[in-house]
Amino acid sequence: MSHNPDTIDISKVVEADRKNVWHHLSQHKGLETNDPMVIVRGEGMRVYDANGKEHLDAVSGAVWTVNVGYGRERIAKAVYDQLVKMNYFAQTAGNVPAAIYAEMLIDKMPGMSRVYYSNSGSEANEKAYKIVRQISHNKYNGKKHKILYRERDYHGTTITALSSTGQFERKAQYGPFTPGFVEFPHCCEYRSQFGDVTDYGVRAAKEMERVILEEGPDTVGAVVLEPITAGGGVITPPEGYWETIQEICKKYEILLHIDEVVCGLGRTGKWFGYQHYGIKPDMVTMAKGVASGYAAISCTVTTEEVFNAFKEDPSDRMSYFRDISTFGGCTAGPVAAIENMKIIEEENLLENVNVVGDHLMDRLNGLKDKYEMIGDVRGKGLFAGFELVKDRETKEPVDESVSMAIAADCMKQGVIIGRTNRSFEKYNNTIALSPALIATKADIDQIVDAIDVAMANLTK
Repeated sequence: MSHNPDTIDISKVVEADRKNVWHHLSQHKGLETNDPMVIVRGEGMRVYDANGKEHLDAVSGAVWTVNVGYGRERIAKAVYDQLVKMNYFAQTAGNVPAAIYAEMLIDKMPGMSRVYYSNSGSEANEKAYKIVRQISHNKYNGKKHKILYRERDYHGTTITALSSTGQFERKAQYGPFTPGFVEFPHCCEYRSQFGDVTDYGVRAAKEMERVILEEGPDTVGAVVLEPITAGGGVITPPEGYWETIQEICKKYEILLHIDEVVCGLGRTGKWFGYQHYGIKPDMVTMAKGVASGYAAISCTVTTEEVFNAFKEDPSDRMSYFRDISTFGGCTAGPVAAIENMKIIEEENLLENVNVVGDHLMDRLNGLKDKYEMIGDVRGKGLFAGFELVKDRETKEPVDESVSMAIAADCMKQGVIIGRTNRSFEKYNNTIALSPALIATKADIDQIVDAIDVAMANLTK
């Protein structure tokens, strides 16, 4: 096979993929007789496969990443210019784009002050966990080391990141897990643990306090939470939830770590999801939309107070943060992130997210009026989902095969949608949408119309 991209035979690429590539989240038995899907080009909201078929991408690269859309030449050119000048040096030293982007990012995050670079969301969360553990050793003789996480949240794919993930099937077969991670109940009001109550948000938050008291407040160092649960079912926080969570963290001197890997960089209509709720975090992690997939980059952002904990005793050779991320020293990530942020600002994409996001929610609620199978519609900005049920009264979830059939039908129509994917025993029943921040109302209409057709076909 020719290795020149200009003369390559795409049929040989497909065959090489089938023979040599191990795809993510994929059962490969079917690819022994069927061609794998190979994406060859992207432009704006659309991608094109090896057969030339056009697909409207409603999930920003399948995993909520390509926030500013495909084919952004200015990002590619900026990365090229930077790489021929200076491509890499370990972050033991600084580099120009990393310094510039850190300043730009902190400007969007009042109360935060330091940026630690790595290359994936899982790794960004690992860094935060190591910060908690080292503070525990230096300040609390190792006792305040436990990290709480919430049922249904997802925090990454490494063993330790999975240790902090509240999704049973994502974790299955990968244990034993890192000790010191403790789960507390979800905050999905649609599936209230307390029945129909007016103060659900406060009660759900106090479930975290119950677990803290069971474990012992002097053993709990941090809690990690998504501002809006993503892959666990697009769960928006109920009224009173975040205020109570923050009060509890302050009461027991627990660090508040917000995982913005999905919600960050405009997805919800603000720069970060937590900014909708008046949260004052100690640490914020992000990846995906930071550079919209044009380069690998993640950030662990902390307050100055957290940062200062690692320089209190310079005479102690073990007191500084003894961590390194090899590819945290790449310059491609921060330079792509700089252009990504400029595009969001110059094109007023936060405003677009709010306007077009309202249209998306209106259209999805219209589908709910039409189909009894839709039990609940949730979301914020261009981050939305709806839960499929067998019966609205009992709220019994549909089998995962139903959401799979809807997604497959949409794919045939040339629209790529998302869904909860083998994360739970029962609740793999949510259709998830996260189109690029550049989406228009016409794009939303095409997406929802395709879902409408798929659901009509399913209910015939």
